[in-house]
Amino acid sequence: QVQLVESGGGLMQAGGSLRLSCAASGGIFSRYVMGWFRQAPGKEREFVAAISSGGGSTSYGDSVRGRFTISRDNAKNTVPLQMNSLKPEDTAVYYCAARISAGWGILIQYHNQYNYWGQGTQVTVSS
Repeated sequence: QVQLVESGGGLMQAGGSLRLSCAASGGIFSRYVMGWFRQAPGKEREFVAAISSGGGSTSYGDSVRGRFTISRDNAKNTVPLQMNSLKPEDTAVYYCAARISAGWGILIQYHNQYNYWGQGTQVTVSS
């Protein structure tokens, strides 16, 4: 069983930066594709970013590309998400997710492809 715990959320003004982190325990972290998703009230869960098991490949949602950066530390079992140039529309609950299959492709953008989820952390961006 894999446990994921997000941290780093909070309130920020537009244009500012936040750094989220996801700490994983259980399982074999270095084998998993890791992703970040977000969900705003009344909206569907949205793909934010993903990183391959070894860290060599990344993918970003259109709305965050160029502003957010995903990385991973397989020695510490963590997945940071650096968020810069924040906008009010980035306001959402952000979730960390782990995908057991290490395959990399278009499927990593779909939330139903992930096996484990954290409880989420709230990010609020004021204008």
